[in-house]
Amino acid sequence: MSEVYNSSYFVTGGGTGGHIYPAMAVADALTEGGAKVYYVGNKRNMEFELAAKKGYKFLHVSVSGMPRKLNPKFFVWGVKLVKAIIRSVRYIKKYKPNAVFATGGYVSAPMIFACILTKTPYMMHDCDAMPGLVTRRLSKRAKYVSLAFENAKKFIPNKHAIITGNPIREEFETLTKADARRKLGLENRLTICIMGGSQGAKSINNTTIELIKELSQEMNLQVIFQTGKKNYADVTDRIQKIYPAYEQDKNLIIRPYFEDMISPLKSSDIVVSRAGSLSLSEICASDAAPILIPYPYAAANHQRINAKYLLDMGACIYIEDKELEPNRLREAIAELIDNPIKMNYLKQNASHLARFDATKRIAELIKEIG
Repeated sequence: MSEVYNSSYFVTGGGTGGHIYPAMAVADALTEGGAKVYYVGNKRNMEFELAAKKGYKFLHVSVSGMPRKLNPKFFVWGVKLVKAIIRSVRYIKKYKPNAVFATGGYVSAPMIFACILTKTPYMMHDCDAMPGLVTRRLSKRAKYVSLAFENAKKFIPNKHAIITGNPIREEFETLTKADARRKLGLENRLTICIMGGSQGAKSINNTTIELIKELSQEMNLQVIFQTGKKNYADVTDRIQKIYPAYEQDKNLIIRPYFEDMISPLKSSDIVVSRAGSLSLSEICASDAAPILIPYPYAAANHQRINAKYLLDMGACIYIEDKELEPNRLREAIAELIDNPIKMNYLKQNASHLARFDATKRIAELIKEIG
């Protein structure tokens, strides 16, 4: 990547990992090229902690999601948004970034408005097959809009919308399955990862609790199970009642949360997951067969849309959340274990959707506009 010494950029996006991790990947790429990067977000969200670990100067904006109804909370929110825009304008005038990169969502909205007011060039990225409200409303004046899904393009009122895929970390391309398993203390054999995101997913957790002994002892799978931070104690207590010896089972890794999902995903042959866009991008980059259970209450139904896109590409098994119970998940897993040809078919089709060059392409576009 060409060097960009003497350049500085704002990167903004937060609230959820789907907005933060792509922003971090691009921030890292710009920094490696010699640029100064400032991270704009809400210090009460997880982006603050992650930016601090990376050593980025953090610029706080106090902003929250827009209330869906016209009530007093809406007007309070509106006042806070105006204040956040004014603060963002001040940040631009003080630090004079060459350009701003925004990954959508409510956290990035004040800075995008500030870019429009100050005529600062900005680029947006949207992770989902159905772009979010902020992207749809504020992308018109962006210099470029990078997208993860081809079918998202029709919702973007900008002729400079480009399909890049989601920015993902370099290790998804470089870390081997055998090395990933070694890092987790696993053997080099069939492995499944079951996760519901950083907060966990109640339906996935409940189903997995019922199946976990069978997956390990009868199917002889190595099982990586992320419960979510809030659910860990409850999940392990319930597993203890069903399978008292689970802690001595070398086939099982049960954690509340993995700070770094690269090793768990790259270790796996099968991944059971929700269908957030970043999770899908990372699963596709992991040479794994996805079993997707989209969260039914996601904004704009975007998880179902994401998952059905993979289904149409022959790249996953799709299960509706309301249909999820132990027998259904057992059938889906057994279908892949008993039919290696199908497992490899899903792996290959998912791998074809991975875009390992997305981060580099986006970083080059940001440098171009700034």
